[in-house]
Amino acid sequence: MGRLLVINGPNLNLLGTREKDIYGKKSLDEINREVAGEAKKLGFEADFVQSNHEGAIIDYIHSARGRYDVLIINPGAYTHYSIAIRDAIKAVEIPTIEVHLSNIHAREEFRSKSVIAPVCVGQICGFGSDGYVLAVRAAAMFLAAGRGK
Repeated sequence: MGRLLVINGPNLNLLGTREKDIYGKKSLDEINREVAGEAKKLGFEADFVQSNHEGAIIDYIHSARGRYDVLIINPGAYTHYSIAIRDAIKAVEIPTIEVHLSNIHAREEFRSKSVIAPVCVGQICGFGSDGYVLAVRAAAMFLAAGRGK
């Protein structure tokens, strides 16, 4: 059984109540339950963390080294400017998939650039909460192809 860690960044704890027209009506807990179910079907054990603090997110990434096969991260607004999170992902050398509920490339210009994407194996955006499930499937395909550690 593989292990994956889903990391959610700032303001994602407000899902289901925050800008529903952009981020949807599901809470983070609901999304996590869906992801856990899909992960189990695909042979993964999934853990979930969320923080509004950049340093805590970096600590989660660091602590994943040697414990997880794949990271799935929605860095929230840190996507656009956190070189520290980018460097942490690169440093731990764990295949990472970046996820966004909205299509960041179709929103305000400042949201269209991800400093995180270049150190990830892929990015999924614009599919709402289904993007997390797609990321679990992508992780399974990535590992099955022998591209993981």
